[in-house]
Amino acid sequence: MTTEPTTWRPVAARAASLLLRYPDEEVLAALPIIRAALDALPDAVAKPLRQVLTHCEATAPGELRAAYVQLFDFRRRCCLHLSYYTCGDTRRRGEALVGFAAAYRAAGLAVVDGELPDYLPALLDLAAEDDTGWRLLHDNRVGLDLLAESLGREESPYRHAVEAIRTMLPAPRPADLAAALRLARTGPPVEEVGLEPYGLVDTTGGRR
Repeated sequence: MTTEPTTWRPVAARAASLLLRYPDEEVLAALPIIRAALDALPDAVAKPLRQVLTHCEATAPGELRAAYVQLFDFRRRCCLHLSYYTCGDTRRRGEALVGFAAAYRAAGLAVVDGELPDYLPALLDLAAEDDTGWRLLHDNRVGLDLLAESLGREESPYRHAVEAIRTMLPAPRPADLAAALRLARTGPPVEEVGLEPYGLVDTTGGRR
């Protein structure tokens, strides 16, 4: 691949975002567009994304949706909200979410559909528009690594999308590897608190 990363990384981020979202009609309708777009990406990124794409194309929509919910909504270790891995359900997570939301506002963007700002597909959409998204993904590499490991244990095709994202990031630092190993053994911190104030960022980029 001879093109610069600044040319193809936004396309890769958008493709990964769509492939990791709930497979509603909008996502399924975009699958042919994603397949065409992958031809412009380096093979190391395009190949794992094609594996997810092929799975989505080959699976009946109802089955695909049921499996998605079972995987991402009912298995905590397969959570798509990255701050969960390092903060769990603690007050620290609320603080982390404020930081995520501020990054969208600074880029002139906002999360829609009531998603939390650490939702991986939303972060990928941010990365497609602004380098802040790549920084946040890099800063939360521990969460990505643990998500990839959990999806691997489930033998889920979605693990390939996470692998593609990791390929586009710098190699993990020793501290990241140590933190991932520690959290893999113990799981995220637990301290039940209300996170309702951090649940929405409106379409104007301001908080509700």
